[in-house]
Amino acid sequence: MSQACVDVGGGLTMRFMRIFHGRFAVAIVALALLCAGSFAAFAENVLVQGNKRIDSDTIAAYFSGSDQASINKGVKDLYATGLVSSVKVSRAGGRVVISVSENNVINRVAFEGNSKVKTETLTAEVKSKSRGPYSQTIVDADIERIKDVYRRSGRAAAKVTARTVDLPNGRLDVVFTIDEGEKTGVKTINFVGNQVYSSGKLRDLMQTTEMNYLSFFKTSDVYDPDRIASDLELIRRFYLKNGYADFHVVGSDAQFDPEQGGYIVTITVEEGVQYTVAAVNVESHLPDLDGASLLPFVRLSAGEVYNGDLVEKTVDALTKEVGKHGYPFTQVHPRGDRDPATHTVTIAFVLDEGPRVYIERIVVRGNTRTRDYVIRREFEIGEGDAYNRVLVDRAERRLNNLGYFKKVKITNEQGSTQDRVIVVVDVEDQPTGSLSLSGGYSTSEGFIAEVSVTETNFLGRGQYVRLAVSEGQFSRGVEFNFTEPYFLGDRLAAGFDVYAKKTDAFQFSFYNDFVTGATLRLGLPVTEEITFSPRYSIYRTDISIPNNSGRPFDDCNSPINGVTPGFGTSAPTFSFNCLTNGEASLALKQAQGPFVTSSFGYTLGYSSLDNNRNPTGGFFAELRQDIAGAGGDERYVRTTGDIRYYHELYDQIVGLVHLQGGDLAAFGGTQLRIVDNFNLGPSLVRGFAPFGIGPRDVGTGDPQGNPLGGTKYFGGSLEAQFPLFGLPRDLGLKGAIFADAGTLYGFTGRTNFSPNGVCTPVDVAPLFTQSNCITVGGNSTKLRTSAGGSIIWSSPLGPIRFDFAKVITKSQFDQTQFFRFTGGTTF
Repeated sequence: MSQACVDVGGGLTMRFMRIFHGRFAVAIVALALLCAGSFAAFAENVLVQGNKRIDSDTIAAYFSGSDQASINKGVKDLYATGLVSSVKVSRAGGRVVISVSENNVINRVAFEGNSKVKTETLTAEVKSKSRGPYSQTIVDADIERIKDVYRRSGRAAAKVTARTVDLPNGRLDVVFTIDEGEKTGVKTINFVGNQVYSSGKLRDLMQTTEMNYLSFFKTSDVYDPDRIASDLELIRRFYLKNGYADFHVVGSDAQFDPEQGGYIVTITVEEGVQYTVAAVNVESHLPDLDGASLLPFVRLSAGEVYNGDLVEKTVDALTKEVGKHGYPFTQVHPRGDRDPATHTVTIAFVLDEGPRVYIERIVVRGNTRTRDYVIRREFEIGEGDAYNRVLVDRAERRLNNLGYFKKVKITNEQGSTQDRVIVVVDVEDQPTGSLSLSGGYSTSEGFIAEVSVTETNFLGRGQYVRLAVSEGQFSRGVEFNFTEPYFLGDRLAAGFDVYAKKTDAFQFSFYNDFVTGATLRLGLPVTEEITFSPRYSIYRTDISIPNNSGRPFDDCNSPINGVTPGFGTSAPTFSFNCLTNGEASLALKQAQGPFVTSSFGYTLGYSSLDNNRNPTGGFFAELRQDIAGAGGDERYVRTTGDIRYYHELYDQIVGLVHLQGGDLAAFGGTQLRIVDNFNLGPSLVRGFAPFGIGPRDVGTGDPQGNPLGGTKYFGGSLEAQFPLFGLPRDLGLKGAIFADAGTLYGFTGRTNFSPNGVCTPVDVAPLFTQSNCITVGGNSTKLRTSAGGSIIWSSPLGPIRFDFAKVITKSQFDQTQFFRFTGGTTF
């Protein structure tokens, strides 16, 4: 067969295109018919042998001619189909003989011995598929793929073998047998080249941890290349944030050591020097837009340490601002001119008009559960808008921060024209629901347990739902929370809380408290650091004084036979009467019964913390105000403020300055109830008992259980937190030393409960009963102070803290507590 026919059969090569170029259309058609006849003649001279399931004509079609080049190409293409295991071509009697051995057809692919990795995961990973051709080469590659899955799951020692089970009609089963072995984690993480920050500090930045005797509690020590890559990015951003503009990771290496039973990870870095900012300017190449007018949107200032995070935030802010001025295609490029001699950098934010490219479509792929609109609403741009890479990157960060997906990747594809682009969002959903059992103990609240069900992506709509039930030594309750993060389609969180909680009297408080209520709330992000959250709350509080043999807190009014002195017991005396076995204050008794509180309030918050869970730097401030009086029985304004500043004093030693204060004032001619007052203790000054600071009724015989509370408080703390050297980082133990100071005062409640205004003393024989007036002690602005140390454990079972505090100054009637323990768990 001529080469010309081969070319026509392949679809008219460029050679024929040049020869016949449009002027010989008739000749082309004639040649095509001639070649078709030649192909038919060739097929008649081909003999196919050895095939059982594959049609002979199908095999012959892969060979376009009898010349050697055509035969070589046909053999190669036939092998590529995976349908045959061998192909031999010979000639006999003027005919081309093609002998084939067909591959068996896979009936099913099965896995044995896998319990740590689901069969569905392995099925998706292997290339051998049911009803597909069997290939030993592919099976061998599948073995390596399965091993790789186990390596990523932290089981590098897993062993995989494959066998086949023959079935009739050329079919077979492929069975992979897996010995999962023990979990293979990261034994050691080593750093090379770091001088400024210790290896321990850098390891603290990583999500990956080292193996130790707590490994059975955690999975963070499992070797995962993707997580290591993410850790390297965290380290890079940390250095850039702290002024090391030349920092880069030279390389990372992970070697499995069978003797140690884990991976040895070595990360080599080059830190460079720390830069300070010499000058900052905005260089605008846009018409009618002066760079100087955009300087207020720059987050850095001359003299500051260079901060890569602030550079990124400045790029975002400038991109949004110039977009408002009618330049949606603007590209903002930060340029840093370094001066190695002075270790300074001059930063210029260059604004250029970018290419006029529009978003044709936004395509979302891979979301099997999360709805499309939940993903699309994280974009500040939409279909038809000008394409802006900065805003696309911001959307990717937001999607990653949602916690709904294992991975998020945004790429671009060419649109229908050169000025159109298709934005492709590839995601992989991950479980977002949790069932948790929490438990804890504190010296103030006793033992407590909680069962909760939480879903952060309810029905794939991005809504937060939580139901919790708690039961404790002194309290029990139920709570339901719901939050819609995009109320009415805007970036405005809206939600509600419904709750009921009953708290029993205990040694620090002589009353029962049953509260049922609901709260409606909104959350409005003003900036990335500032949030404003208005709310409306309505709740019913029912106060009661227990009076039984175990808690005779009202037996001066209602004596209990066999318990109250003089009633089935010996006669009362000054030291043995209804007051000495514990008696609630008259202020508490006045507050008994149900009452309704209806209030509007808000929280104004600011946070620049580097880590909300374990901050080492940044500033947090919160102002809360609630105004009760929109109906209900209460009329007051409650205002509280909380400020915290974290700063790393030295490598892994974090300093904390904490300031707090509050004010409570009634209005409308009403009087505050005792339960409305601030009642504080170790949350203000450590070393004091719960409700241990401030005004108390000292005339009841037991001032410990009769705090009156106050209407004003303020306090401050200095604390330094540091690792406990010599202990594994994963143990989560660190120490702290602190000094606290604060006071609570301003009791404004009623003190005289006598009908005629005349107080009856306590020590009036023969009953020695309760006076009709209360005696207030500790109602002064005297500063309470303490100092001490703490052990803080971020344990696998939850946060646990041990505080040891020595009170330095106190009021006469304050209640102290040297040791305080709080702890909890979620598992």
